[in-house]
Amino acid sequence: MSNISRAHPALATALQTKGYATLTPVQDAVLDPALQGQDLLVSAQTGSGKTVAFGLAMASSLLGEDERLSQADAPLALCIAPTRELALQVKRELDWLYRDAGATVVSCVGGMDSRTERAALGRGAHIVVGTPGRLCDHLSRRALDLSELRTVALDEADEMLKMGFREELETILDATPDERRTLMFSATVPQSIMGMTRKYQRDAVRVNTAAEAKQHLDIDYKAMSVSSVDRENAIINVLRYYDAKNAIVFADTRLAVNRMVQRLSNRGFAVVALSGELSQSERSHALQAMRDGRAKVCVATDVAARGLDLPDLALVIHADVPRNREALLHRSGRTGRAGRKGTSVLIIAPNRKRNAERLLRDANITAEWSEAPNADAIIAKDNERMLENMTLGGSLSDEEQTLIVRLLKAHSPEHIAAAFIRQYRAGQSAPEDLLPADAKPTGKTKGKKGSKGNDDSPRSTGPRPTGPRDDFEGGIWFSLNVGRKQKAEPKWILPMLIKSGGLKKAEIGAIRITERATFIEVAPRAMEDFVKTIGPDGKIEAAITATRLDGRPDLSKPAGHQNAHEGRSKPSYKKTSKPKPSQPKPSRPKLSEGDAAMTRKPRKSPDGIGATDKPKKPHKKKLARAAALKAQGGSTKGGSTKKGGAGKKGGVKKGERKNTRRRKP
Repeated sequence: MSNISRAHPALATALQTKGYATLTPVQDAVLDPALQGQDLLVSAQTGSGKTVAFGLAMASSLLGEDERLSQADAPLALCIAPTRELALQVKRELDWLYRDAGATVVSCVGGMDSRTERAALGRGAHIVVGTPGRLCDHLSRRALDLSELRTVALDEADEMLKMGFREELETILDATPDERRTLMFSATVPQSIMGMTRKYQRDAVRVNTAAEAKQHLDIDYKAMSVSSVDRENAIINVLRYYDAKNAIVFADTRLAVNRMVQRLSNRGFAVVALSGELSQSERSHALQAMRDGRAKVCVATDVAARGLDLPDLALVIHADVPRNREALLHRSGRTGRAGRKGTSVLIIAPNRKRNAERLLRDANITAEWSEAPNADAIIAKDNERMLENMTLGGSLSDEEQTLIVRLLKAHSPEHIAAAFIRQYRAGQSAPEDLLPADAKPTGKTKGKKGSKGNDDSPRSTGPRPTGPRDDFEGGIWFSLNVGRKQKAEPKWILPMLIKSGGLKKAEIGAIRITERATFIEVAPRAMEDFVKTIGPDGKIEAAITATRLDGRPDLSKPAGHQNAHEGRSKPSYKKTSKPKPSQPKPSRPKLSEGDAAMTRKPRKSPDGIGATDKPKKPHKKKLARAAALKAQGGSTKGGSTKKGGAGKKGGVKKGERKNTRRRKP
């Protein structure tokens, strides 16, 4: 007998209509008759059906013995989730679960029109689902009345505390009646959760499901070693190899998400982004595109790691090694749900291998280690899928038979088969040519003393070539707006061209760096793809752009006249002389050498005894005054500047006056 019969009759009907044959362990556990009316602390693995579980657990408090809910003046149940996406998903689940029970479910989440939410709350709601911040906002505006609340359910309680929502949660729970029932659902139970339990739950019963302590058996874990410069190329090859109906690529930052979306879009993938910088409308449209098949790949930050349920998600790729065990399990838990199989792939550079091994050990996960699929493996997989998907059975219609006769008359069977194969492969992105996983990145090599090690190639150990490559004919030159002034070096320019420009190592020729620009040579066969990858603005990475040149750069010209980047020379400013005064300056009186010497004061030497060899230049005013006195018949000898002075001041020499002042009376 199915355990669905343990649910409330109205909910059991909804479960059967939805296609449930049996309940998951956590859903069955919360329906235990001994737990009815009890506060619960439920820990269960992500993807185990927790949302439906707390929907089933609330039924005894909301419905009791009634078949349907009556009109509610104030909400009877409140569900709190950490993110907007998870809250909206909870609302969708509760909508179909309580539809036959006549429940009205209202969402209150950030990013939505708060006026519309207040109007919905004013019309009456049985169940309110929201995020902590928006719920507190409605409480402060008196738009949310929690006085009649019977049940509170906290979904992903550990994540809400980790995100810093403790104060908001306490504000909400303090506004609820003391006799309410509190249900906490969490993937992990850290000490912070136990503190919330002691404060806001009454004799809570801990519910552990059998699936909590073991690995998700429906997820196949793969650990793929790749070269540091090939991480994004490896992701492209993994997507091509598995060709999943829906896939998620997890990146650590918004910048990494935007970068990966651009790369995948340029490679022909139907891709959408999901990160915190997007508006709620943009995030909802991205998820809807994944659900209805308009997009196959979603590149996301950890904002999408919890609670999102994409029914056909078969592949999860970790572009970066997750920070901890919980992040790995929650990311991977987006696939392998409800009995469906899934694959979780970790892309691991050599310098992150130990971290990955420790992470897998802590999560009690056994992963299969391998290198990322190469081009040959992807083509072989494509051929297998092509042969498997061919519909060879069934009778031919008259229209098909007529067309077949025409084709066979015009072409041989081999040409027709070749056309079919080409058409099958036409819409597929070409696989990337990966380097060995142990290939060393660009940098100074530990070679013999005197070797430079800054080769144009990220894996070469020899000195950098100085001349053009002999095997690189007809190359097309581009200029980059960085040079030696911006610390440009081949050791990071070449990996950047491979990673962001979509070029292969063999498609890059000479690299010439000047003071303000760098010139690169691109193989003609790769030029079209390179231009398409960098777009009309020529943007390669951040503020680095590329401009195509007409012919080879003339390195003999000064930097600033090479290309579009350097063509803008500095503005020249014509130096103007000061305007001359209308009246000429009076001429300075000329002094003889002896007269000029008499006006100078001797400079003391460092020891304070004698004068220095180089006398101090007299001031202009003193020169003029000395000249005037001489013209009137006066003398400047003795240090006096008065007419007829005898070289004394008041009849006392300077030294004598000084000694007299020190003499005792």
